[in-house]
Amino acid sequence: MGPAKVKAREEFARYLQENGLKGSQQRSHILESFLSMPPHLSAEELHRQVATVDEGIGLSTIYRTLRLLCDAGLAKQRHFQEGRSCFEQAFEHHHHDHLICVSCGRIEEFICEEIETRQDQVADQHGFTLTHHRLDLYGHCADCKPE
Repeated sequence: MGPAKVKAREEFARYLQENGLKGSQQRSHILESFLSMPPHLSAEELHRQVATVDEGIGLSTIYRTLRLLCDAGLAKQRHFQEGRSCFEQAFEHHHHDHLICVSCGRIEEFICEEIETRQDQVADQHGFTLTHHRLDLYGHCADCKPE
């Protein structure tokens, strides 16, 4: 297990303790699966993965634990096209933007310093102080691009 996973486990345990919540084997299974899965996943995808370890964990437990992971700063809930909701790791995960395929739903993360710089310039020009932002670009991935 990598150092980031160990730190995430420690952070989640600290969060639960500070908020008077108990750790459980179910929460541990969900966290481990979440940390080992692709960067953008739905609660249903996580549920399918967790079910391979513990069939007794229901979808409502997945949602409750994902909410705790978000509150603890370990996950972020993102809403993409057509109400699709995904969760991504947030612990020690740096800012990035997204390319989203409108055909297959594939999501790719990217970082572009030029875009970041330009956004700051635009905010400054308008006397605006940025606190955060998100950029989601929609189109067709290389596999789905129309001929």
